[in-house]
Amino acid sequence: MDVIDLRDFYSQRLGIVARQLINRGIRARWPNAEGQRVLGLGYPTPYLGLFRDSCERCIAFMPAAQGVLKWPTGRPALATLIDEFSMPLPDAAVDRVLLVHALEMSDDPERLLREVWRVLSPSGRLIAIIPNRRGVWTRTDATPFGHGRPYSRAQITQ
Repeated sequence: MDVIDLRDFYSQRLGIVARQLINRGIRARWPNAEGQRVLGLGYPTPYLGLFRDSCERCIAFMPAAQGVLKWPTGRPALATLIDEFSMPLPDAAVDRVLLVHALEMSDDPERLLREVWRVLSPSGRLIAIIPNRRGVWTRTDATPFGHGRPYSRAQITQ
């Protein structure tokens, strides 16, 4: 699944509903990002709008395997194509990481998480949007949640 497929999904009715539901969960866990450095990894752009205007810095890193789209539209670009295992950031560079369509699509999820931990500050927070193996969204190829590697609740919490 590439960025064109993801963009197309999030522009359709089902994608809009998914974004609204997930945004509620993100906002409940991160009610305020003021002064924070926020990194979105994978295809996070449908969700980064929650933080773009209030945080210190908000950037989107999109893995080379998925491709990249300009984000935000109509403003200077804040998205870039990266090697997910070697992010162009120093250690402890960000306060919050939002993983979306990244972990389940990665060839090496453990290596990806090690790189995320490297760039995350010691008091940083991570939210990973991951398809649940038993979830209804993973049972169809019509959504991006039906692609890649879904995880069980036990795998997610380990």
